[in-house]
Amino acid sequence: MMKVKLTDLAGVIRSKNSGPYELTLDIIFNDYDGYERVKRGGFINRELICDLYGVTPDEVIGIVEFEPAKAIKATIKRPLCSGDLGETDVYGAQQHAPLLGLEFDL
Repeated sequence: MMKVKLTDLAGVIRSKNSGPYELTLDIIFNDYDGYERVKRGGFINRELICDLYGVTPDEVIGIVEFEPAKAIKATIKRPLCSGDLGETDVYGAQQHAPLLGLEFDL
């Protein structure tokens, strides 16, 4: 096994609003091999998302593996509603950074 960076496996790692109360994290892989290896390894899971984003398991709305797009999508509750006082990313577009440092033993 060797460590592989998520950024080497996925060409798109992004975040966006999924309505004013939810944030969606998208990982779109370069090829089916990388997608399958991460999927089979179960690396993108509720525990990981909780650790990266400081949320509780009940705040992880879902994690979806979507094979036709070679993608994994995780949706969490936003800590603050989009546009609320004190909220710093109205569009949710800058919240994917914690995913960028991920490495997996593949």
